[in-house]
Amino acid sequence: MDLGLAAKRALVCASSKGLGFACATSLAREGCEITLNGRDEERLRLAAKSIEALAGKPVAFVQADIAEESGRQTVIEACPEPDILINNNHGPAPGNFLEFGRTEWLEAIEQNMLAPLHFVKTFLPGMRDRKFGRIINITSAMVKAPHPKMELSSGARAGLTAACKSLARQYAAYNVTINNMLPERIDTDRQRFMAERMMSELGISLEEARTRIADSLPAKRFGKPEEFGDACAYLCSVQAGFITGQNLQLDGGSYPGLI
Repeated sequence: MDLGLAAKRALVCASSKGLGFACATSLAREGCEITLNGRDEERLRLAAKSIEALAGKPVAFVQADIAEESGRQTVIEACPEPDILINNNHGPAPGNFLEFGRTEWLEAIEQNMLAPLHFVKTFLPGMRDRKFGRIINITSAMVKAPHPKMELSSGARAGLTAACKSLARQYAAYNVTINNMLPERIDTDRQRFMAERMMSELGISLEEARTRIADSLPAKRFGKPEEFGDACAYLCSVQAGFITGQNLQLDGGSYPGLI
């Protein structure tokens, strides 16, 4: 299937590794002109070379911390008119709600709500005028199924979800869609971190921790980053123009609810 993305400009935040890198790779394979973002210049350089080798076209990158206002401005200057925006950033660490202070809440909100909304606000007018725009927010399964110790992630990302639901209704008539992807147990560094926490807490091996996590899923395995990336590419496609304001869960069947 031709997704109609050839020569579309895509800005993928936090994309030197993990889910952002997977999305950038899938979009590049569909012919998009990619701008990567991250905080580590060497890692970005390697990521760009890797995608270039697969896609056969140059990949730009911009080193900047999007949790900071100056970093966001640097990214905007590097890619001022994207047709596709993939919002992504690392999530807050799990913890005890009673120990979270104002600093922890403000950091979570800045990273996982205000930063993506800043990019949405900046790029929406151009997408509207060009009559094409695809915005994907990589959030978390915690938005629909909050877990204990994950209140920072759930709270900040639920705020982003609510704001973008309103915007999705306002901009659908301009062929601008805004959707959210809710990953759970995709096999990235984040899952290694969670397995290492279990390993430390229970005194088990890393392999045993990973097995226990995988066995807790209906699919009995971790999700593959490329599965996530390809789903992202489809949501950005011309064929997906009637899909907006949605929360797509990529969780191996974990979510137990109907809606």
